[in-house]
Amino acid sequence: MAKGVKALSKKKAAAKLPKVASGELVTLLDFVRYAVSRFVEAELTFAHGTTDPVAEAAFLVCEALHLHPDQFEAFASARVTTAEAKKILDLTTGRVTTRKPAAYLVNKIYMRGLPFYVDERVIVPRSFIGELLDQHFGGEDDEAATPLIGDPASIESVLDLCTGSGCLAILAARHFPNAQLDAVDISKDALEVAARNVADHGLEDRITLHRGDLFRPLGEKRYDLVISNPPYVDAEGMAALPPECRAEPKLAFDGGDDGLDIVRRILNVASWHLTAQGGLLCEIGRGRERLEAAYPQLPLLWLDSEDSQGEVFWIAAADLG
Repeated sequence: MAKGVKALSKKKAAAKLPKVASGELVTLLDFVRYAVSRFVEAELTFAHGTTDPVAEAAFLVCEALHLHPDQFEAFASARVTTAEAKKILDLTTGRVTTRKPAAYLVNKIYMRGLPFYVDERVIVPRSFIGELLDQHFGGEDDEAATPLIGDPASIESVLDLCTGSGCLAILAARHFPNAQLDAVDISKDALEVAARNVADHGLEDRITLHRGDLFRPLGEKRYDLVISNPPYVDAEGMAALPPECRAEPKLAFDGGDDGLDIVRRILNVASWHLTAQGGLLCEIGRGRERLEAAYPQLPLLWLDSEDSQGEVFWIAAADLG
């Protein structure tokens, strides 16, 4: 551990960005190019809502200028003021020198085009479940997608386990307009962030937050849909987490030796908390082979998103036994 800390300190000390003179960078695109060069030079990791240095640079530039990411192209050739330039450069420097996720630097992340508040009390949201709700639950008109629920309006109750910042519960509330939702997390700090997001999206009357261990705060209540993005990183993965991920709460990552400790607990009792026509949608990362070996009797349906293959499964209540 001491060697790792020392090596990281050396890297931080070496990550001194070149001085930028006034007028050298002019447009939004100039600042994105500069940030990309610095990010690549520093060998940053991108796994928090953006998957490459260009997208991350554009995100930070837009946040500095109070623009939605979708507006970048419209303003790419626009000039920035001196004060705006300083803010962008400060964010670029902070991203390189602290190795914190960009979302923590600006206290914001977007999922499915919606903004959410985040800070170091919660993992930075990047679940595939939001996309899969649109694909497989009566949202996007995708003929190739397997429809799992025909009419979103038929869903009356949804549970989000390990809710973190509350983003999946909020996306589910928007997707299932007639549903009441419960959202559970064991972390008091995470629930404070979730409460802020629920309020920001005006969903206090539909989403109830609970503190506790998985299903325990809910008694015998049953749901039409349970969604979960639980901790699922195995011991080997935990040891290899990059600095960006180490800035996030360990509790949100650690899934035990094989990464499936929490997933097993969910699967083992999920049938007790689902209605007869209900089902479980759960993200488990790269643990598919291990999970299938542990539960060979379960007909798990693996769902792919734009950026993932076989990292989220669906199982109907009837198939859980």
